[in-house]
Amino acid sequence: MRKAVPIAGGLAVCAIGGAVCAWLRVPLPWMIGSMMAMAVVQMAGAQFEPLPGGRDAGMAVIGVTLGLYFTAPVVHEVSTYWPWFVALGLAAIGFGTLSALLLARLSGADRATAYFGSMPGGASEMAVMGEKYGAAPDRVAFAHSMRMLLVVTVFPVGITLAGFSATEEYKPVVATFDAGGLAILLGIAALAGWVARRLRVPTAYMMGPLVAAMALTVSGVTLSSVPVAFTNAAQVLLGCALGARFDRSFLVTAPRFVMALVPSVTLTLALAALVGWGIALGSGVYLGSGLLAAAPGGIAEMSITAKVLRIGVAFVTAAHVVRYVIVVLFTVPVYRLLLRKTPEW
Repeated sequence: MRKAVPIAGGLAVCAIGGAVCAWLRVPLPWMIGSMMAMAVVQMAGAQFEPLPGGRDAGMAVIGVTLGLYFTAPVVHEVSTYWPWFVALGLAAIGFGTLSALLLARLSGADRATAYFGSMPGGASEMAVMGEKYGAAPDRVAFAHSMRMLLVVTVFPVGITLAGFSATEEYKPVVATFDAGGLAILLGIAALAGWVARRLRVPTAYMMGPLVAAMALTVSGVTLSSVPVAFTNAAQVLLGCALGARFDRSFLVTAPRFVMALVPSVTLTLALAALVGWGIALGSGVYLGSGLLAAAPGGIAEMSITAKVLRIGVAFVTAAHVVRYVIVVLFTVPVYRLLLRKTPEW
């Protein structure tokens, strides 16, 4: 009961923030608004907390929503781009390494903290990996939170202001809403997420429901569409969890590290945009799709951005899944290689 008030307060702040951004017609309003509102009140000294399990629930809803886009023809079309997805994953490790060099130089942080804090993979996975090599887990987690904050705000707004819009690559879900079917679909998603977590799959409650919904869609099984209200609520839960990571005390105790993150993440965003432009130029996909595919954000956050902006949902989702797997698999081997080749860093 003692946590009920801070949890309720956090949800209220996030809902208000999302509603205000929706009223202002901000791109991706429910996620950006809730995240910014929660981050501001936390850094102002509030003691709010995200809903326990809220991030998992939000990812499950988004995973199911995205899985409905993967019809058999779409899967066939997207699969032809796999070499570009692999190249994108390797490029992500490259621009993450360059950003780490800049972060270490500007902040004075040790190389492990700078490196694992700059890799565009999951915050929890990078913190666990980095701790084995002496990285500070709290700084690694904060670096990823700062990156996510800037990516989720800069990319959707920038793409919208640049005039990118829905393209032929966007294939809307044609399934109709059915309450009973939706209940079954969400039940399958919850089970798939639980199984994925038991199997230690990274981002389990995103990947499990996504794969389950994809399997149903490819097989031609149509249970229900997911109402917009559900995806908006999922964005609020994700934004709330992201914003809650910002702590006022961290800004006071590590100001140099926090300040150094701004140019470091800016470099990451610039290099990612350059890679996205190259992917679009080389593969022939819409430039907006290439930019979103290369954006160094999370699978859920960038995929839902593609859905809201109606730009290449399946392409962007597949690209981020492949990128995530490559980053998680090769981050440690590349770090070991750097230690051997550049021991002075």
